[in-house]
Amino acid sequence: MGARGIDVNVVRAQFPALNRPAVGGEPAVFFDGPGGTQVPQSVIDAVAEYLSCSDSNIEGEFELTVKTDELIAKARAYGATFVGGSSDGITFGPNMTTLNFNLTRALGRTLKAGDEIITTTLDHDANVAPWLLLAKDRDLVVRQVGLTEDLNLDLEDLKAKLSDKTRVVALCLASNAVGTLTPAQEISKLAHDAGALVWADAVAFAPHRRIDVNSLGCDVLLCSPYKFFGPHLGMSWMRSDLAESLPAERVRPAGSQPPGHRFETGTQLHENIAGFVAAIDYLAALGSGDDLRTQLDSAYCAIKSREAELTEEAIHDLGELPDVQVAGVQDADPNKRVGTFGLIVKKHPALLARGLGARGIYTWNGNFYAQNVVEHLGLDLDEGLLRIGLMHYNTGREIQRCVEQLGLLVAAA
Repeated sequence: MGARGIDVNVVRAQFPALNRPAVGGEPAVFFDGPGGTQVPQSVIDAVAEYLSCSDSNIEGEFELTVKTDELIAKARAYGATFVGGSSDGITFGPNMTTLNFNLTRALGRTLKAGDEIITTTLDHDANVAPWLLLAKDRDLVVRQVGLTEDLNLDLEDLKAKLSDKTRVVALCLASNAVGTLTPAQEISKLAHDAGALVWADAVAFAPHRRIDVNSLGCDVLLCSPYKFFGPHLGMSWMRSDLAESLPAERVRPAGSQPPGHRFETGTQLHENIAGFVAAIDYLAALGSGDDLRTQLDSAYCAIKSREAELTEEAIHDLGELPDVQVAGVQDADPNKRVGTFGLIVKKHPALLARGLGARGIYTWNGNFYAQNVVEHLGLDLDEGLLRIGLMHYNTGREIQRCVEQLGLLVAAA
């Protein structure tokens, strides 16, 4: 499919939720993807099949437990291919935030008072708060990189804050609130030249762009499969040598191999890991090629092309609405943004989201845990933004419906 582009009708037929009828007889419009995408039937089936036919704990001596071991090994291999790294650096957990608290605590045990961490104003708080709490516990210093006028990271500010005391630069690859794509390769080079680790949040990046930890220059990368068409789950990748060097918090009888397993506490969500494998297979099927890596490369080229068309249409149509402003990047350049739009509106965002929801158009409102972005924009933290998120399964017709109804709601007394 990827070589020919995405056939949206074929794609949408695979997602039961996308055919859910709503007000007026047309299907519901799911523009809630940045909070969690919908899932194809194959993912639903994989979760159900595991629970029906393979449900067991790990490392036993009977058939079902062997199947679970094989599933987890396959999932690690799939995760490695998905991020472009080694399978022994893959860790699974309940969500990205929990994983990051665990990983940052492990790193924190190697840091000393006065060491410095750099975070950014653009990030989701899941890659900010763990560092702030760690700094309080271990007498570290946290510095924050500011933003440019178009809500990108201020590289001059980063350069000024890097020093020989910097141990980590934590950044997002894409903003979950306003869709900005960050210059991760340039940031990674600056960080590594200063002797710091690069700690990347790829949650809002993964559904839209191909991840390659080597090209991006990451030492640690975290993402959430439920943001790229899988079930609720968290996944991280860490350089194997770094993972082996960190003191993990785990029970004494637990094994220590592969290195990424050292940061997995307790029994994992095996059924959701089965769904993760199915989600990667779904993505791969959007592309073409002889192996999983090539298929994913092709698929993400098709996704990028498809979403660029939708983003251009949304930017144009939203720009026609009075009293609605797209925050951040104002054009549809796919090298600058993904199709996540944080909208500054004069009416309370919750009222608009509720009104759209009543019309079968599902959006989000609030701060989306991107606290620093909302504060930077001078908005009330509780009210925040109205957020529209486009995925490759969305359509131009859905954009038209949303903009039309949003215009009516904004204009209403």
